[in-house]
Amino acid sequence: QVQLVESGGGLVQPGGSLRLSCAASEFIFSLYDMSWYRQAPGKKRELLATINIAGGTTNYADSMKGRFTISRDNAKNTVYLQMNSLKPEDTAVYYCHALRTVVPPTHEVWGQGTLVTVSS
Repeated sequence: QVQLVESGGGLVQPGGSLRLSCAASEFIFSLYDMSWYRQAPGKKRELLATINIAGGTTNYADSMKGRFTISRDNAKNTVYLQMNSLKPEDTAVYYCHALRTVVPPTHEVWGQGTLVTVSS
């Protein structure tokens, strides 16, 4: 199976930090732009951050307000999301997304999600 597997979610208190990881298997990770999304129940998935295939270009949603950082390690086939100063409104299922455009046809893969709960 071509898969993205997220890990690192869990329960954290407000103001705390988590680092999410997304490990890719059975595809060439270095050909994919990577993104993190999140989705709360009943709401649309929200794009948080993207990073290009080489890791040199990143983009962040305004709502992140500098609290989140995306990074990747192509040697480990892994993308990370460092989340700091977490707030209750950050509670959501966080999804990893891979998008290949450099080799046609365009291909994308979604991870299964990892739950982040920010609560006292």
